[in-house]
Amino acid sequence: MRYLKSSPPALLLFTALLSGCDLPAAPVPESWSGGDLRGVNHTRYPIPRFSVNGSPGPNIGAFGEGGGACCISLPEKWRPGLKADVEWVVNTHAGLVKFPGYVDREKYKAWEKNYTDGLVKHRTTVDIPDYGNEKCGLTVHFLPCNQIKVTASCWGSNRPEHPVKEPRRMEEPAVCPE
Repeated sequence: MRYLKSSPPALLLFTALLSGCDLPAAPVPESWSGGDLRGVNHTRYPIPRFSVNGSPGPNIGAFGEGGGACCISLPEKWRPGLKADVEWVVNTHAGLVKFPGYVDREKYKAWEKNYTDGLVKHRTTVDIPDYGNEKCGLTVHFLPCNQIKVTASCWGSNRPEHPVKEPRRMEEPAVCPE
């Protein structure tokens, strides 16, 4: 068996280098948890589907609210730059033609075409506001002019403490702001 011989000066240099080196601390992994994904629709157009950061949310009727869709993941501690990428579909033809049922195939096909023609897809990215030490999932508020607000507040949308103050029933203005 062969042993490598180190010279005393080389060993001293190596030891000096190691003792003077502060290795960077390993990054602490961010802790995440899941919560319900809810939606509040402040408009007259139904939202048949939406998602946030790829997590699907519930179907929400006109001026309605839906939730309990599991799950949206958020960091345990809020940090600057936290975003919600929201994708949603609005049905602009809902209620224009009453669902005829499936018996009369022609009427059903006409209804289906009208329904499909009225689907409009949207996507935006918004900041998730600071939720401090307490979060209760994520609630997406769909406002007129395809505006979105999100909150992780534990207060229900009908409570005065809830951070989104817009009324539940809002009409689309004649011209939306740019």
